[in-house]
Amino acid sequence: MLDEDSNYTTVGEQAVPDWDPDQAVTIFEQLYTQADGDVQGVYAANDGLAGSVISILQKNGVEGTVPVTGQDATVEGLQNILSGDQCMTVYKSAKAEAAALSEVAIALAQGDEPETNGTTTDDEGGRDVPSVLLDPVSITKDNISDVIDDGGQTVEDVCTADFADACAEAGLN
Repeated sequence: MLDEDSNYTTVGEQAVPDWDPDQAVTIFEQLYTQADGDVQGVYAANDGLAGSVISILQKNGVEGTVPVTGQDATVEGLQNILSGDQCMTVYKSAKAEAAALSEVAIALAQGDEPETNGTTTDDEGGRDVPSVLLDPVSITKDNISDVIDDGGQTVEDVCTADFADACAEAGLN
């Protein structure tokens, strides 16, 4: 976990209002300028924000040289991984989430206690809430097909003409 690693210097950390990619472009460009371009990696909260970061790296001619991460395994994020502009994204299977949710809902509807595997802290309520915690998957070029195989995205959406060669290289057909 990055927070536990003290072997780095934070150049900047900024929330993006409304997760707006346009605002993220401005925010990252300002951070990049303030750091005189000395940015060695970017941990973006989602693939849309990662795309905004990548646009500024491209503008400065350093795309593909700075590791950028995202989350949600969007079409854009997967395409950025295929092009080498984003090193990974985080995938959370909607199928697995729906299955877990349905098991909890059925148990509750039957008056039973649902099976949980952890707790989540509710800071507002000051309590630990029994939870079903699923494992997110780190998606790179090596396992990008996992998202397609699970139905998270389709080959048709990801493998447009601009990405056909990269998709073939990654074994996406």
